[in-house]
Amino acid sequence: MQLTNLTICEAHELLTTKKISSVELTQAMLDRIHEVDTKVKSYVTVTDDLALEQARKADERIAKGENVTPLTGIPFSMKDCISTRNVRTTCSSKILENYVPQYNATVTDKLADSGAVLVGKTNMDEFGMGSSCENSAFFNTHNPWNLDHVPGGSSGGAAASMSASLASFAIGEDTGGSVRMPAGFCNVTGIKPTYGRVSRYGLIALVSSFDCIGPLARDAYDCATVLEHIAGHDPKDSTTYQSPITNYTQNINQPVNKLKLGIPKEYFVAGMEAGVESAMQEAIRAYEKLGMEIHEVSLPHTKYGLPVYYLLLFAEASANLARMDGTRFGLSVSENAKDVIDIYLQTRHEGFGDEVKRRIMLGAYALSAGYYDAYYLKAQKVRTLLRRDFETAFASVDILLAPTCPTTAFKLGEKTSDPLEMYLSDIYVVSTNPAGVPAIALPAGFSNNMPVGMQLIGKHLDEQTLFQVAHAYQQVTDWHKRNPEIS
Repeated sequence: MQLTNLTICEAHELLTTKKISSVELTQAMLDRIHEVDTKVKSYVTVTDDLALEQARKADERIAKGENVTPLTGIPFSMKDCISTRNVRTTCSSKILENYVPQYNATVTDKLADSGAVLVGKTNMDEFGMGSSCENSAFFNTHNPWNLDHVPGGSSGGAAASMSASLASFAIGEDTGGSVRMPAGFCNVTGIKPTYGRVSRYGLIALVSSFDCIGPLARDAYDCATVLEHIAGHDPKDSTTYQSPITNYTQNINQPVNKLKLGIPKEYFVAGMEAGVESAMQEAIRAYEKLGMEIHEVSLPHTKYGLPVYYLLLFAEASANLARMDGTRFGLSVSENAKDVIDIYLQTRHEGFGDEVKRRIMLGAYALSAGYYDAYYLKAQKVRTLLRRDFETAFASVDILLAPTCPTTAFKLGEKTSDPLEMYLSDIYVVSTNPAGVPAIALPAGFSNNMPVGMQLIGKHLDEQTLFQVAHAYQQVTDWHKRNPEIS
């Protein structure tokens, strides 16, 4: 039995029956990280001492039988844009390379309260700006299925840590596909919840109106388990919903034969890799056999999703990153500075990577006098049309099915010289973030020996149906059970 390959459910059973201890499970995970992650490079920081201390406390909880949750003693990784007290939190940027928060994010506290064990912080595109995890200031993360290929972004380290069995679950963050694209590229399951379902307090913001913290795991059941523990209203985040959290796992086995599956015609167009399209058609047939009704639907404003997403991203990101000025926290370059403005300029010049600088400049332009109405304001209006597209579609169907990406994972360096081509990789995943709807990515097959990702898109606050439909698919397929061989 390889401890690092266990699902949360399997590990919980072994922990609570005292067949293994959390210390044993955590040490096995740490050993594998130190052995394998020299090749995958999914972790920025590995928290050996903290993890073993948390594992010992988890074993004490289990021994006493007090306050034991399904996550007690389970090792997990955390995307490096989520605050962890006394643990370095870098956003994979030089400007925060040595930043150590003095407070926890709400999600961090909730996981600590559940007894989960933090084994490390994972690599990402700098401040979440990228689709391949090649924009990290530190190093590239590699796809465990082929080390010459990207893991997707921006939660590339989180997805790679799951795929390579370097964590039992991972916490990522999705601004425009940043959980779902890497989940699809790396053959794991990951969910972007409804905007406001999970607190953003302690998340270093990229786009405050898009950002969603969500889990990645081996299957939909594990994702549902984690979301139950991190979701809910938070007084520290006014955008979180007051509505109670559903027990997602309790009803996950409900049959899907009375549900209607929508296929957005705008997502099935020329340019999709043949193997990806074939996998989607196989998935649709699998759902037909499960008794779901299949209906073609239209999301007519889909073609505007990419420009709307990026315009709003550039604008909000330029405003959010204004706080990185070298005077309060993080990198400060003041040598030979004439005044405080000089400190700002030198710090931001040296601290930010090229992609971050590009997006800040484009955002400042879109918000500038004379262009605000033409770009930012118009994008907000079209954002409303995107949301209405989903509302109209969900009037006739319960769930939507689409690829996560038109292709499988591309090679490292293949798209770095053409930012526009890189942005086009996001075409199927970005529209859900402006609309605020939940979506889950799950393994759906292979093309050219690389994983194919499928996403299911649901109604606002209806993660329950997403988990139910994803779980039903994973009961009749085994794609999610396949693991890469890392040479």
